[in-house]
Amino acid sequence: MSRTVLVLNGPNLNMLGTREPATYGHETLADVCALCARTAVEHDLVVEFRQSNHEGEAIDWIHQARGRCAAIVINPGAWTHTSIAIRDALTASDVPVIEVHISNVHARESFRHHSYISGMAVAVLCGFGTHGYRLALEHVGHLLNKKG
Repeated sequence: MSRTVLVLNGPNLNMLGTREPATYGHETLADVCALCARTAVEHDLVVEFRQSNHEGEAIDWIHQARGRCAAIVINPGAWTHTSIAIRDALTASDVPVIEVHISNVHARESFRHHSYISGMAVAVLCGFGTHGYRLALEHVGHLLNKKG
């Protein structure tokens, strides 16, 4: 059974560490990647860590995960609130999806309260900062160990 997890980051997450640090913190996307790599080793997972500002590219990566990856951890950024295409691709991937947000989207602007992803995800983490990625990967490990 595959233990590969696609960790996918949406638009503007390449700006972590400099973009709105009061909301998103001072950690960079490289820091998040390193956190995911450490967590993967602890849980016998393999992480493919990616970020794109281009919806079509992200959809292609999601399609490629089907039949190859055990799960997808996604911080869809603004696509959370706008992209039915990302949701459809995630649904078609036929693997468990965990939605992650660094900030608590429910304590922010009202347009951020709706997610196209949450309804199809097996779990949603928001407001845990970058630690949410670690929690998501730990949950993937739990799900995989439960299966086999």
